[in-house]
Amino acid sequence: MSDFRYTRPDPFPPIVKNLIIINVLVFLAQIILGITDKVAMYPIRHPSFEPYQIATHMFAHSPGIIFHIFINMFMLWMFGRTLENVWGPKRFLLFYLICGVGAAAAHLGVQEIAWQRAEALYAEGNIAAAQSAASSLGPALGASGAVMGVLVAFAFLFPNTELYLMFIPVPIKAKWLVMGYVAFDLIFGVANRPGDNVARFAHLGGALTGFILVWIWNKNSRKRFY
Repeated sequence: MSDFRYTRPDPFPPIVKNLIIINVLVFLAQIILGITDKVAMYPIRHPSFEPYQIATHMFAHSPGIIFHIFINMFMLWMFGRTLENVWGPKRFLLFYLICGVGAAAAHLGVQEIAWQRAEALYAEGNIAAAQSAASSLGPALGASGAVMGVLVAFAFLFPNTELYLMFIPVPIKAKWLVMGYVAFDLIFGVANRPGDNVARFAHLGGALTGFILVWIWNKNSRKRFY
């Protein structure tokens, strides 16, 4: 007699739930206590940079833009719950945090390059170009990098899952949607358009970290879920 037991997937598993709660509490603290400057992540050579910001920035969001935290938390719940149900809470939490750190490393690395370029341009007397290079050296905050890792992992494990976007009535497979999103960030990150205050390379760092992790974890079994 088979001892197989069906376990219903948890629609709101504990790690996803607690991550959302923490992000909301930090968001409220930013509004009420004004701690954004403390929890945001500054460039390494900025006087306000502190190592702990590598961790805190991924739980903070723009206090004046509620859509920022809403979309990140919605995507975390939408895709993270599936991964947590598949992997279990410990592995999912580890994955999420590593993706967040990978995103921070990519962002800080790109900012260091921009900082060095700005210094070189100032030394040459090219003030306008130096100011343009330094324009991207502000503080970064948000869960987007870690969430990008979650999206990539979902697309890796469930590549043919059909998803719908607002205003687009045609379903798009997860693998194409995520690849398109990554390509979008890469194009706009390289273009470095003035006024674009999105940390594109943090997104790309989280996406790359997530891909590497899920590939390593999955390479022996070659398992895919549909």
